[in-house]
Amino acid sequence: MTGAQEYNPAAMPPKAGYSTPMLHVADVLRSIRFYRLLGFDLIDTEGPATCPGWARMHCEGGALMFLLAEEPVDASRQSILLAMYTSDLPALREHLLANGVNVPPITYPGYMPSGQITLSDPDGYIVGINHWGDAQHSAWLKAIEQKKNSGSLPHS
Repeated sequence: MTGAQEYNPAAMPPKAGYSTPMLHVADVLRSIRFYRLLGFDLIDTEGPATCPGWARMHCEGGALMFLLAEEPVDASRQSILLAMYTSDLPALREHLLANGVNVPPITYPGYMPSGQITLSDPDGYIVGINHWGDAQHSAWLKAIEQKKNSGSLPHS
């Protein structure tokens, strides 16, 4: 292979991956029940089945972990917003309402004209759920390509 560089894993810098938020919660089982409503699957727990001290859940493209808090949870001091996406926001909203979750009406802000809802999980963490279908994803990919071509996307 003339002119081609060989793959050299030693030359690649190490990097972190699989970023997974871990939330301190007052009740791990309560968090599991809530996030199951959002489509998360329980992957693992530690501790007694009736009162786990830790849990990991996965959904399409993401994961969360929950750790039983040793002190009262004050979500307002955590400064975190969990951003999630769904291809059918109206149906997900109706599903949450049918399961007793207090869900506001869908809004259409300038940054998410396809629709979004913002609610709090049982510990008060803010969960933003955005409508994001194929049309939104295609438009976003096109916008990224335009930014790259114009030089307006910062270089890494």
